[in-house]
Amino acid sequence: MTKVVILDTGCCNLTSLRAAICRLGVDPVVTSEASVAQGASRLFVPGVGTAKTAMRELKARGLIETIQMASCPVLGICLGMQLLGQESEETGGVQTLGLIHGQVRQLKTGGRPLPHMGWNRVKVSVSDPLFSGLDKNLGEYFYFVHSFAFAVCDATIATSTYGETFSAAVRKKNFWGVQFHPERSGAAGVRLLKNFLERT
Repeated sequence: MTKVVILDTGCCNLTSLRAAICRLGVDPVVTSEASVAQGASRLFVPGVGTAKTAMRELKARGLIETIQMASCPVLGICLGMQLLGQESEETGGVQTLGLIHGQVRQLKTGGRPLPHMGWNRVKVSVSDPLFSGLDKNLGEYFYFVHSFAFAVCDATIATSTYGETFSAAVRKKNFWGVQFHPERSGAAGVRLLKNFLERT
């Protein structure tokens, strides 16, 4: 039986993500315990706030190695996606999980306000089961709230633009990351979560 686990990273609001997964007929386990997370068949790593605080919380909860050694499909959401990288330039540089080679930096918005908040079109650049059934030509709209993002890199599978083009989704092996919030992104977000639970 599929065991879906949402990691309580201490830096996220888990209610909306859990509710979205429950609406798909799956009752996820929310935990900060490494021993529980290690038995997952699907693992969500959500996050909001700062990379520095999130990495401190993951270390305190003994979750860093648990994420790094996961063999099941893993989905990082928003800050959780950024944590999959090697380093964030936030606050002078924060070492993160080192799972995806790519630079996380503050958006260069061309004078637009930060954080980038609202609906933006996401264009799929690499065919991936995460976006199955979604518009890959014009792109779907997803909801974003962030000031930092992955630069476009070898792991990029979808992009969006706010002043500059950045990675809206990345993948390396069994690790996926999305900069947007699928749980707050209407029908497109529901489909993406369903794809992660069933197709990846």
